[in-house]
Amino acid sequence: MSKFWSAFVNDLVPYVPGEQPKIANLVKLNTNENPYGPSPKAVAAMQAALNDDLRLYPDPNADVLKQAIADYYGVGKSHVFVGNGSDEVLAHVFHGLLKHDRPILFPDISYSFYPVYCGLYGVSFRQVMLNANYEIDLDDYAQPNGGIIFPNPNAPTGILTPLSAIESLLQRNTDSVVVVDEAYVDFGGETAITLVRKYPQLLVTQTLSKSRSLAGLRVGLAIGHPDLIEALERIKNSFNSYPLGRMAIVGAAAAFDDQEYFRQTCQAVIESREKLVGELVSLGFEVLPSAANFIFARHPEREGSALAALLRERAVIVRHFRSPRIEQFLRITIGAPEQNDALIRALKEVL
Repeated sequence: MSKFWSAFVNDLVPYVPGEQPKIANLVKLNTNENPYGPSPKAVAAMQAALNDDLRLYPDPNADVLKQAIADYYGVGKSHVFVGNGSDEVLAHVFHGLLKHDRPILFPDISYSFYPVYCGLYGVSFRQVMLNANYEIDLDDYAQPNGGIIFPNPNAPTGILTPLSAIESLLQRNTDSVVVVDEAYVDFGGETAITLVRKYPQLLVTQTLSKSRSLAGLRVGLAIGHPDLIEALERIKNSFNSYPLGRMAIVGAAAAFDDQEYFRQTCQAVIESREKLVGELVSLGFEVLPSAANFIFARHPEREGSALAALLRERAVIVRHFRSPRIEQFLRITIGAPEQNDALIRALKEVL
């Protein structure tokens, strides 16, 4: 501990992102990046914006992007918030909407940034166990709370919670915010944004890092009742009034406009996922049902960390978590077909 640190920094346990190794000819299937590039229209829009206007501040409200998102989802622009990646959006959510006297609720096996935000902003929390099938059972959330947040599909399991179950939760849980974190919803789920007008306590967050292949741009969003959005805007403008640069605004807006490319690449990932699941099952793996751009799999006769290490020796990187209940699983990103084939070849050698 440095004598110059603020007192609370010593107790923080930061989030550990997926490894970004600098290894040549690596088959990198550990960080859920999209194997396909961003929309050519998004790239062209950013190239057109690469000019002398970069000396000027960007639009602090990112109105062009907010309008593109509003048009895409059929909501008003006042229902839309944007930020520098969904992680920043979620940080504002924890700070502005989830800090109350009662603890918030989220799954015990879930996005590991949630407890980090709680530590950073002093938010009390209670983790709710997934059921025996590693599913989120929203009936278990019928308890006093200061808010509820969960990914859909969940991470790292990839399992989808039906929209009907989410609506049932919203009908019961009317006195606190319910946040549905939809980072992976475009790979097989149904967005809860359709419920936003009906339930003022619902906030849906998304990212352009996954299904729109813009992880390097850092753009995230939230959609909810204007009262919720106003809280996020107040936090944002007390923290960083220009979170998105000119490139991010025009590139992200163009990505939303290019619906054909978006559908094609999402479908390609889904088809690759289903093929890879079949191949893993034929090798003896148990694979949880996934609606994401990754799968969660374990082999009944091989230890998870050992499998990950043996794959790494063959220049294939997957994600292994040492958390209780899931330490035997590997989280495997859906790569390009040739990457998936390389994974299967390496697994056949290992097994």
